[in-house]
Amino acid sequence: MTKTKNTFRIIFMGTPDFSVSALQGLINGPDQVVAVVTQPDRPKGRGKKLTPPPVKVLAESAHIPVLQPTKIKTSEFADELSSYKPDLIIVAAYGRILPASILDLPPLGCINIHGSLLPRHRGAAPIQWAILAGDKKAGITIMQMDVGMDTGAMLLPASVPVEDDETAGSLFTKLSNLGGSALLKALDLLRQDKLPPIEQDHSLATAAPPLKKEDGSIDWTKSAWKIHCLIRGMDPWPTAYSFLDGKRFRFFSPELSDTEFNQEPGSVISADRNGLLLATGEGALLVHEIQPEGKKRMTVEAYLCGQSLETGSQFLPAQ
Repeated sequence: MTKTKNTFRIIFMGTPDFSVSALQGLINGPDQVVAVVTQPDRPKGRGKKLTPPPVKVLAESAHIPVLQPTKIKTSEFADELSSYKPDLIIVAAYGRILPASILDLPPLGCINIHGSLLPRHRGAAPIQWAILAGDKKAGITIMQMDVGMDTGAMLLPASVPVEDDETAGSLFTKLSNLGGSALLKALDLLRQDKLPPIEQDHSLATAAPPLKKEDGSIDWTKSAWKIHCLIRGMDPWPTAYSFLDGKRFRFFSPELSDTEFNQEPGSVISADRNGLLLATGEGALLVHEIQPEGKKRMTVEAYLCGQSLETGSQFLPAQ
């Protein structure tokens, strides 16, 4: 990758909140964002009102042309992108795999802001999988895109520690901001011809596939630590859950406990103002917040003001 000028004409491709920090940084920086590509507006909420992606809202406020193609693997779309004469295409959680016709279009190629420290957690849900895997460090990788799934050369990594109470939601915010600042640093290095590509060690790659609702089902025979990671990695979506007397309960804000017990996994050891203490396959887990079926998320203490959770009752996976 070699720089050609002091400022770049950039097409930005992104969709969710994760992309906003990077786009805002580009808008405030020296380069010219000539167009933004994002997903089509989607129905949202109870009224199913068509809602624009966060990236579109920002782009329009900055008077940047917005493209929302339903198909990107067409010669017509490639020609439309080419008409903007981009030096570089930057991608941040766009949500679609780019064809070679787009990857090969700009002289400087396509750069992706990936939400993990590659080659770990390649795929659509790297932030959630960092929590699920119990990683002590997470980050982003500015990378050169190729036709594979996050297999291109690394350009610039940046990392943050994963706190013991970190959720996918809180890490998402951290990495969004980190990605925006790292992108600007990478572009400055590119201007100076100081951004050499580094090939990934493919033998160290792990997968981060999209999550499904059923992935949140808790297997109480697993260790308290594994369930602790599951609850945090599934927060805010799709959430970790289990059933008591046929009703679904969602779990949040877990804490490891050294309490000794002899109950079966999933059983209630105690429930009081301190939280819901549960038996697992290895160790006890104290849960501070729950969401009963049909109710809002609340503290265990608030729930116990009107309901009870009997000692010895057992949470079970979906039948």
